[in-house]
Amino acid sequence: MLYQVDDWDNAYANGAHIPGAEAYFASWPQSAAAFRERHPSRDLGLGQLFMPQGAPRGLMVFIHGGYWMNTNPSFWSHLAEGALLAGWAALLPGYTLAPQARIAQMTVQVARQIAEAAELIDGPIALSGHSAGGHLAARMICDDGTLPAQVLARVSACVPISPLSDLRPLMRTAMNATLNIDLPEALAESPALLQPAQGIPVTTWVGGSERPEFLRQARLLADVWAGLGAATECVTAPGRHHFNVVEDLMRPNTPLMMRLLAYSGSR
Repeated sequence: MLYQVDDWDNAYANGAHIPGAEAYFASWPQSAAAFRERHPSRDLGLGQLFMPQGAPRGLMVFIHGGYWMNTNPSFWSHLAEGALLAGWAALLPGYTLAPQARIAQMTVQVARQIAEAAELIDGPIALSGHSAGGHLAARMICDDGTLPAQVLARVSACVPISPLSDLRPLMRTAMNATLNIDLPEALAESPALLQPAQGIPVTTWVGGSERPEFLRQARLLADVWAGLGAATECVTAPGRHHFNVVEDLMRPNTPLMMRLLAYSGSR
């Protein structure tokens, strides 16, 4: 069957296609605040660092989404719970949102926070992120010096969730009036157009009920990077949509979390 997008705004519109979408937006800040009452975070400027009981087994990083122009780590703190229960520290980096910052600047900000947290936490580093955050998670392991070499060498796995891996289609959306992505930036900041660092297992994770463009973008990154020598897989989570596909980060024994933390002893 031929696949063609006629309405790019609709292709990347999630809430309009998810029943009860408003309830998710309302519940996230409440769940995150309740989590922080039980687990106070260490302030890392734009980001939040949560520590488990006892010495951390490693550092799990979750980078939030919102099309690079909405939300911040305070909406998503509760997604650190699965990592803490597994004995890992959890970093939720923040970044300056568009239009105040370009995506290239956000990449630098996130990388700096990961490097800072890596100085505080020993052991493997497992990277994840959702949607625009999935883009940034994949961007961290591009072989272009984004992460310092000594930090990149500790990355045990990268699991971009519903990632935006090729930014060029976003240039066709109304959102680009805020994002200001131009072709040079799309070419420089799209993980699917860049060389991945070798030796890091990459699993793109996407809900089976997501918009076709998110399914395509997840497959694209896994397929292209496999052709560039990375060990990749694209996992489609049955019945999950764009807003609930991240909920399995809240428990340590879900397939998503087990995949994210599974390779901690392999490098």
